[in-house]
Amino acid sequence: MSKGNIGVTSDNIFPVIKKFLYSDHEIFLRELISNAVDATQKLKTLSTAGAFKGELGDVRVRVRIDKDKKTLTVSDHGIGMTAEEVDKYINQIAFSGAEEFVNQYKDKAEAIIGHFGLGFYSAFMVADKVEIFSQSYDENAKAVHWSCEGNPEYQMEETIKSERGTDVVLHINDEFSQYLEDATIEGLLKKYCKFLPVEIAFGMKKEWKDGKQVETGEENIVNNTTPAWTKKPADLKDEDYKAFYRELYPMQFDEPLFHIHLNVDYPFHLTGILYFPKIKNNLDVHRNKIQLYCNQVFVTDEVSNIVPEYLTLLHGVIDSPDIPLNVSRSYLQSDNNVKKISSHITKKVADKLAELYKNDRADFEKKWDDIKLFIQFGMLSDEKFYDRAIGFALMKNVDKQYFTLDEYKAKVKDAQTDKNGDLIMLYAQDADACYTYIQRAKEKGYDVLLMDGELDVHAMSQFEQKNTEYGTDGEEKKGALRFVRVDSDVIENLIVKEDKAAVNLTAEEEDALRYSFEGLLPKSEKTNYVVSLENVSADALPVFLTQNEWMRRMKEMSAHQQGMSFYGQMPDSYNLVVNIAHPKVQALLAEIKQATGNSLDELNQQVEVLRKEQEAQKDKKDEPKEGEEKRDLTKEIAALREQIKQHYEGKAKENDKVSQLLDIAFLASGLLKGEALAKFVNRSVELL
Repeated sequence: MSKGNIGVTSDNIFPVIKKFLYSDHEIFLRELISNAVDATQKLKTLSTAGAFKGELGDVRVRVRIDKDKKTLTVSDHGIGMTAEEVDKYINQIAFSGAEEFVNQYKDKAEAIIGHFGLGFYSAFMVADKVEIFSQSYDENAKAVHWSCEGNPEYQMEETIKSERGTDVVLHINDEFSQYLEDATIEGLLKKYCKFLPVEIAFGMKKEWKDGKQVETGEENIVNNTTPAWTKKPADLKDEDYKAFYRELYPMQFDEPLFHIHLNVDYPFHLTGILYFPKIKNNLDVHRNKIQLYCNQVFVTDEVSNIVPEYLTLLHGVIDSPDIPLNVSRSYLQSDNNVKKISSHITKKVADKLAELYKNDRADFEKKWDDIKLFIQFGMLSDEKFYDRAIGFALMKNVDKQYFTLDEYKAKVKDAQTDKNGDLIMLYAQDADACYTYIQRAKEKGYDVLLMDGELDVHAMSQFEQKNTEYGTDGEEKKGALRFVRVDSDVIENLIVKEDKAAVNLTAEEEDALRYSFEGLLPKSEKTNYVVSLENVSADALPVFLTQNEWMRRMKEMSAHQQGMSFYGQMPDSYNLVVNIAHPKVQALLAEIKQATGNSLDELNQQVEVLRKEQEAQKDKKDEPKEGEEKRDLTKEIAALREQIKQHYEGKAKENDKVSQLLDIAFLASGLLKGEALAKFVNRSVELL
């Protein structure tokens, strides 16, 4: 027996801290299984190279639990270690056996998981004592037993071991007794070892018999040693890819739309399969479904530092030995290999989409609604992806026709260019709710887009920013591109072809209409209404609600974008437009004037007198005489106008037509609900 201290020096402790201080204790099992698979792959490589003449035999890695002894054992039938190798690779932490082996057999070596280094020492996170029993493949070597109790002191001696390979025995600390439970270990094996290239056996298969589960006598293999991404695309059929998707996501019931098989050898190593799932809404639900592997060892499903954020919406597997795994996020983001891999994946995804669009546009259009969210997210997040995707990014109109941006601009350019040269793209977020507005637009020969997606508001803003000059005529600017919601105003105001007609009403007539409607508007702290009078057209709605396009968009975007929440807290603002050109409004005005008669003449005269006095007072700087108070003419005028307002409000309450026109405006905008809707229905019946 020999004793000694494990070789940890100031020169070699830093990489240990950098690579092996894991935040998750469960990682120890991944490391031990990785080392066992490593040893097995080394033996296979030696056999292929002719350096090992014996029979490979059974090369399964086995995991066993002994609850009585409180031990967990990982056994392999791989290359094994001599006493000298144990001293070199276990006692001297600075060495990495896998890296040295790969350098020696780099032309023949199969997948060596040594990228993880000697993660063997992670075992001490959960064990009070760790033992190694190892028999080298070299028949002349003696078996060796090594043990350590979690401090620099170890013991090493010769022993007898009947089979080639290595057993690592962990004496589990009482604090981590969960690692002596079958369900816990099987869960970790399926998480980290599901696709390792060597069979991993844990316990026996079970089947239901006589109402209970019984062992079958056949070993339970927890992994698939040849997952689809390790095979050549030419050897796989579409059904193979779908079967692998179901293996990755057994609880995902939707079929993937299509896939991308990654296979790169230079200038970095990258394999994998990425799937496009159906993504209709809720970005967060679909994220973090890409699994990262290193030579078939599961590492993480948090790949946001390795691929652009929008690519985290994809599902599938990325496998690369060139991605540093146990370092900080900031290091990952600056690593050149990571940048190259990220750029390559982005290009492959864009190329695949462009290929699908070019080869079968009809099929691409069928899939568009399911992939639109992903493509929009990519275009909003990555300028390079925007440049690649703008040629196949589609927009759908309310008639379910699909167009690229350039195609749609060409389609609506003649009809939907306003008097300022701006190209107006009309859209609806709910085709049913906006049915009346859409029909009015179609009657004018306009087309309406359906923009009902989670990121459509952001996408429209991006298109507007990138199309401040949507086209040119020689050197002359033709105008900007603007998106306007079809129900935000009457159609005549959405695409203005000529200057608006003037409002030819007296001050008293303006008061009559404004105050009549203003007095019956609902009162709410969350909503502001402003009444305006416009000369629209005789065939437009008599009264309608409009909402500022920019403000509404800001409120909608605030729901999905941090830093904009203050917009969401602001009250909604609507403009109630009274169309004085409509016969119904003209008739209503006549009724209000008749009902009012001369009753407001005196009040209006007083207001006029005070206004003249107020104008005259502006030029005077004289202070009031002693004993006199300076008159607040503004307050006096406001008091008189409040009386006028109260008068018209009273007349409006007596005239059902005011309420009816007001409710029609709210109904057209989808804002008439509850008690107000019930009153409208009853009033409509009475008016009939």
